[in-house]
Amino acid sequence: MPIVEHSFYKRPKWLFNSHLETIYPAIFRKVELKSSEKERILTTDGDFLDLEWYKQNSTKLVIISHGLEGNSSRAYMVGMAKIFFDNGVDVLTWNFRSCSEEMNSSLIFYHSGATYDLDVVVKHAENSYQEINFIGFSLGGNLTLKYLGEKGASNSKIKKGVAISVPLHLSSSSKKISALENSLYSKRFLKTLKKKILQKSQAYPDQMKVDVLRKIKTLTEFDDFFTGPLHGFADAEEYYEENSALYFLERIKVPVLILNAQNDPFLSHKCFPYQLAKKSNLVYVEFPNHGGHVGFTPHNFQNPYYSESRAVEFILRDI
Repeated sequence: MPIVEHSFYKRPKWLFNSHLETIYPAIFRKVELKSSEKERILTTDGDFLDLEWYKQNSTKLVIISHGLEGNSSRAYMVGMAKIFFDNGVDVLTWNFRSCSEEMNSSLIFYHSGATYDLDVVVKHAENSYQEINFIGFSLGGNLTLKYLGEKGASNSKIKKGVAISVPLHLSSSSKKISALENSLYSKRFLKTLKKKILQKSQAYPDQMKVDVLRKIKTLTEFDDFFTGPLHGFADAEEYYEENSALYFLERIKVPVLILNAQNDPFLSHKCFPYQLAKKSNLVYVEFPNHGGHVGFTPHNFQNPYYSESRAVEFILRDI
């Protein structure tokens, strides 16, 4: 995996720590883009996925996947959609199960390795395009890389992928985000995840043991009680081991860029696989000193975010 030795990203001086780099764009960034065309498609098990299209009759498509408890309307999603649309590419952003404005209908939700849903999205879109590229943020980055490891070689239309702020090793990253210094993030995620369990329990009261919710204090515990068992895994650790993108990197057969900031508060040291990075000519890794989690704010707000300009450069330009 070629290592990008010298990243050009430099954070603004006023974003002087990783938490500011992470929180500022998540709260204050606003992106203007034309209204999307909304579409709902069915999954293979009769559930639904909500899509948003930005079309301009291009032969190229970029499919963008969001992070944990995100959705297609987040600023980082719209910002990435805008830069590709401005560069003449059709864009498809999509919402994982339970992440759009309406709760999904089946028992299961979404998870870091639910590539079966991404495959439904690809199959729905592929007949209209000559070339399909992928971008994933955080959990969506793990999903994207796992999918490319599983499916990339079997579809000649799949060309490139970019994964940003991606927890390549799920187990250690779950523990990292649950550390005391990251409690602001983990509490926020747990609040919305628990709310979804309560909502889902109205349709599936026998399968949702809501009485344990008050005992759950970490994301790992949530995955142990709910995410893992609901999706066919024995517990959190089996779920993490089966779905960590780190174990799929060597199977990827198309060029991919992994952009992880070394000060990302969500990522463990296993999310920076330097040794593995020397064994492949296809998966590029760039680990700038700063950037936070899904941050990479520019000095000039008129400019695209660094993650966006790098994604366009990697996907649309010759490597």
